[in-house]
Amino acid sequence: MSRKSLIQRNNKRHKLENKYCCIRQSLKKEISKIYSKRKKWEINVRLQSLPRNSSRIRLHKRCFLTGRPRGNYRDFGLSGHILREMVHACLLPGATISSW
Repeated sequence: MSRKSLIQRNNKRHKLENKYCCIRQSLKKEISKIYSKRKKWEINVRLQSLPRNSSRIRLHKRCFLTGRPRGNYRDFGLSGHILREMVHACLLPGATISSW
């Protein structure tokens, strides 16, 4: 299990990212349309005034069950060893694991 404080920190970042998503996208679109350096600078200052944790790049994918930050499969949202255990227990239909 991952530390609960790290999981809560990541959940907080998810909420901030959802809250400021539209604002961040609209500012980035404005920057791409404008040619004046002064206007771009002003928009960039507004973009930087948003909370740092509201950026999508700061999010970390974690295992749904254990909270493990590494070795996650996007399709299932699980880490590798949990996925393997579930396949062996026949909890994931259609998934086969090789054994020899």
